[in-house]
Amino acid sequence: MKDKIVLITGANSGIGKETATKLATKGASLVLACRDIQKANEAREEIIANTGNTRIETMSLDLASFTSIRTFATEFNKRYESLDVLINNAGLMKGSRFETEDGLELTMGVNHFGTFLLTMLLLDRLKESAPSRIITVSSNAHEYGTIDFDDLQSTKNFEGRAYANSKLANILFTYELARKLQSTGVTANCLHPGMVQSSFYDHPESIEEKERYDLLRPNMISVEEGALTSIYLASSPVLEGVTGKYFDKCKEASSSALSYDIQTAKRLWETSLRVVSLDLTS
Repeated sequence: MKDKIVLITGANSGIGKETATKLATKGASLVLACRDIQKANEAREEIIANTGNTRIETMSLDLASFTSIRTFATEFNKRYESLDVLINNAGLMKGSRFETEDGLELTMGVNHFGTFLLTMLLLDRLKESAPSRIITVSSNAHEYGTIDFDDLQSTKNFEGRAYANSKLANILFTYELARKLQSTGVTANCLHPGMVQSSFYDHPESIEEKERYDLLRPNMISVEEGALTSIYLASSPVLEGVTGKYFDKCKEASSSALSYDIQTAKRLWETSLRVVSLDLTS
């Protein structure tokens, strides 16, 4: 990984920070893309202190804002001439329905549409840097997800399902992206990190949600364990050329039957292009 440029979203805490730390140890040059730039800078200083690697930069990125994503991508592409690994790590889970500034349901807006737009805006740089890798953190929660094209924003049926739906969208996107990137030298894979004990569960929005998290905590794994598959996908030479796969515990695994539906993936791709206002013909 020495001197490879790695961009990690949501790298100021949890498995994102742990992934960054381990890749810094391997000699990678890191860009920590985070919504809270102060926390990103604090993470940077901590990683430098722990690894001795000073080739770590921070940049502001809010995946709940298409304006922020476009501004970030423009600045990144100006600042960096290459991108070897993109790790789409940032994500959120909400027990209640909120909206982004663009009017999207927040969970799907950040976890899928924001990730989709960011990846698309960095594709040219990734292609120029080939062989390069795109890694998206999904979840086994995708097994409970559906893609209702009549209600992608969960206006009719939220009930906490938006997270599972967004994680299914991550996998459908990854598989379709891998198909579209054949012969470019850019690979796209996704993963389930495990149920990780991290800040993800620190702010329940209701007593019921807190009780549910408290029941889950004894079965949660450490942040260090949760980051292992992301680190493996980013750095292992064994995976050179491997694309369009889903991984769990550093091994290729099967995702849900719906995640392999090519027509659903194609429709989600076209829908996503419209939602984020991308015209690939121009």
